[in-house]
Amino acid sequence: MSSLREVAKQANVAVSTVSAALNGTRPVAAATRARIELAAADLGYRPNLLARGLVSKRTGILALLYPAPNRGFGLTEMQFATSAAEAASEAGYHLLLSPEKSDPVAELRHLTGLGLIEGVLLMEVRLDDERVDHLVAAGTPFSMIGRTRQPAGINYADIDFAATARDAVDHIVGLGHRTLAFLNHSPDAYAALYGPTVRCAEEFAVAARDRGVEYVGDLHADSVEQGRAAFERLVTTRPDVTAVAVMNDHAAVGVLGAVADRGWRVPDDLTLLLVLSSVEVARMFHPQLTTLEPPSTELGRLGARMLIDQLQPDAGRTETPRQRLVPCRLVVGESSGPPRRGAETGVPA
Repeated sequence: MSSLREVAKQANVAVSTVSAALNGTRPVAAATRARIELAAADLGYRPNLLARGLVSKRTGILALLYPAPNRGFGLTEMQFATSAAEAASEAGYHLLLSPEKSDPVAELRHLTGLGLIEGVLLMEVRLDDERVDHLVAAGTPFSMIGRTRQPAGINYADIDFAATARDAVDHIVGLGHRTLAFLNHSPDAYAALYGPTVRCAEEFAVAARDRGVEYVGDLHADSVEQGRAAFERLVTTRPDVTAVAVMNDHAAVGVLGAVADRGWRVPDDLTLLLVLSSVEVARMFHPQLTTLEPPSTELGRLGARMLIDQLQPDAGRTETPRQRLVPCRLVVGESSGPPRRGAETGVPA
């Protein structure tokens, strides 16, 4: 790899001038800067980010803290990360994906202590999130994809769970359904106050109540086996349920298996909806499932842009935190239909 000295020799300038031009530590004449940049490109010179950071206090590196969920990383989750990385790259930043370990604050302290991270983008946000408390106390620039219980003063982009739940319930009511069951994430996710888990539970219950729909919301499943077991419990206790919304893709596989075991079919005997899953995931099912698709790309880009704007202050921009809620998009698949005849007895006609 070429050195700074070799770039200076080819551009016929001092080493200090090359450093200033490439690191932005002092003004350099436009013609000289162009000559230096051309020499660097010809020689394949790549600046040392650590050295540049020590001089300019800027490294161009952002950290995306994403605790690996127990349900694993899926296509929908990665859309958030890739869109955030694209937005960062467009602004000249590198995005470092950092899956957290058992102690998220210790991981944060380590990352920020290295002096290489300019800012942090948080995902998988809990209602009471100790990472937020640490970053606020440390004065580290950050933004969130998701939000805490009381996010006043913090930049965030999150799903509008209230609007999403209303759209889901309106959809099944429009088909003629009067009962709805909701399979949420595992009890562990709820106990940890994981934002989407808690907010979906609350908003689906409110939307169902407001529209006079009978609602079953005490079901949890994050795997194929749990989805199958949850559905069997559901039809045993509530045979009148004709529509089911599921938060986990794997759990939906279990529900479909249990439906088939009973000799039922989707959507003839049951309307099945995915919640917070992409259309690409919904298309993997047979029949293709109706889904409430999260605005992953928009939220990822918004979260990254909010962070970058903190790092690149504009004299004309106010310091008021930017906070955005974006609803999911209802994409109707082949799993939506009117309620089955004989639903009151739980026996298909």
